[in-house]
Amino acid sequence: MRDLAPANHDLDRIETASRDEIAALQLARLQLTLRRVYDNVPHTRRKFDAAGVHPDDCRTLADLAKFPFTAKSDLRDTYPFGMVAVPHDRIARLHASSGTTGKPTVVAYTQADIDVWAAVMARSIRAAGGKRGMKVHIAFGYGLFTGGLGAHYGAERLGCAVIPVSGGMTERQVQFIHDFKPEIVMATPSYTLAILDEFRRANLDPRDCSLEVGLFGAEPWTNAMRAEIEQSFDMHAIDLYGLSEVVGPGVSCECVETKDGPHVWEDHFYPEIIDPETGAVLPDGSPGELVFTSLTKEAMPIIRYRTRDLSRLLPGTARSMRRMERIAGRSDDMIILRGVNLFPSQIEALILKCPGLTPHFQLELHRRERMDAVTVVVEARPTAAGEAEREMSAFELKHHIKSVVGVTVGVRVADPGAVERSQGKARRIVDLRRSA
Repeated sequence: MRDLAPANHDLDRIETASRDEIAALQLARLQLTLRRVYDNVPHTRRKFDAAGVHPDDCRTLADLAKFPFTAKSDLRDTYPFGMVAVPHDRIARLHASSGTTGKPTVVAYTQADIDVWAAVMARSIRAAGGKRGMKVHIAFGYGLFTGGLGAHYGAERLGCAVIPVSGGMTERQVQFIHDFKPEIVMATPSYTLAILDEFRRANLDPRDCSLEVGLFGAEPWTNAMRAEIEQSFDMHAIDLYGLSEVVGPGVSCECVETKDGPHVWEDHFYPEIIDPETGAVLPDGSPGELVFTSLTKEAMPIIRYRTRDLSRLLPGTARSMRRMERIAGRSDDMIILRGVNLFPSQIEALILKCPGLTPHFQLELHRRERMDAVTVVVEARPTAAGEAEREMSAFELKHHIKSVVGVTVGVRVADPGAVERSQGKARRIVDLRRSA
């Protein structure tokens, strides 16, 4: 793998600014953001008032801890536009991701928001080793999911040529990489392993292909998976982090020269680590739940958003901005399957639409052809336990999940009483994957 580290003169000045300069910019932007949501988002204003805080109470960055958190339930309760802070004629884009009740989590952008998003994604690609004139093969999904378009706009902003393949059709992915010779690929890490398998099925040596760097995100992945991708393709594998509620991909990204955890672009996103149980802010270096406050968003500023991702904040290395440790897991039961959020409560709601099935179910996580997969194991009702009825119920549930959530899962309809019962909280998720 060749050295792809960008030259210092190519970086935004803020990337190498002093911590004092970064903090001063953050405080000024935070104060404006708190005022914007208080004046323009009634839901958030009511929460501030209930907590006895006002934007004027934020005189230091530490004062942010006085303000209430935002959770996914806030977005659900105000669906679709209750968190929007600008007139609707200023909205330039809407994205959405799946939520816990079947209603999507809606995110709005002004043109200025899209410009910032493109800028932080361009910064991320450059930090990963991307340069003007390179070709970027994007295998993230396009559409309401923020991955594809976020990567697309960032690559164009950096001056790269974009190959917008989107996800799926793996044979074609390999053909385009072989024929178009991109230097950069952007995808989920698990799908990249599927692309690797297709290279081998086509009798092509992936180490001979043009790829020099990959930016991988939208799902947790391990250092073991990074090592396999790097060794198999002879390219750098870089961790890209983001979430739709904050902006999309591009909240943070690893730097190719260190590959020691994503640097948070702190001029736009203020990170905190909290105790998931008490909500208390923890000092840098302590493990806990990651919380983000947007500092420059116009359409939908987010205040202290609980990501449920478990990590810790570390000092900057290749950049002045702090790093976040690789995500260690989640504090809730959400499954990320090929970049799509999947909740047990969603599956339960869809099962209840199938008259031949009971609400007793589990989600089995396993590896299928080196990609994460989910099988829903659900009991048949005694009155619909025949083979034909089970097949019909399985087909019906698979159709509902694909239509509502947007992913394909396996369904196994079991005998009545086959799913284990619990005296307390139901064990909904059974992880059968080997530890990587």
